[in-house]
Amino acid sequence: MDFFVSHTSGEPIYVQIKEQIKNRILSGQLQQETLLPSIRNLAKQLQISVITTKRAYDELEQEGLVASVLGKGTFVSGANKEAIREIKYRQLEEQIKGIVAESRTLGLKQQEVWQLFQIFYGEEE
Repeated sequence: MDFFVSHTSGEPIYVQIKEQIKNRILSGQLQQETLLPSIRNLAKQLQISVITTKRAYDELEQEGLVASVLGKGTFVSGANKEAIREIKYRQLEEQIKGIVAESRTLGLKQQEVWQLFQIFYGEEE
């Protein structure tokens, strides 16, 4: 299980780790009861502080996405998959609001923006 961090992105490293795990749970890459790398091993792999890794895992546990079992490790709980989807949906709404605001600033009409969405959405198909 490979995780990557960028020291130049401006986003805190613990957030990068947390988001990667969240996204993998949501996409189904990490199934319920999957054992995550130990805090120490992940810190060593990424060459970061154990405290940073622990913070990512702690926040995931607070959100109900993982569960720590003393002496066994941290496992994907899977109980909160719908909550992740809702969080991602709200983030998407905020991005769309930003796009609408920017398009209004540029003087674009709704139809022009819609055409852009159709173009880019169709690229995946």
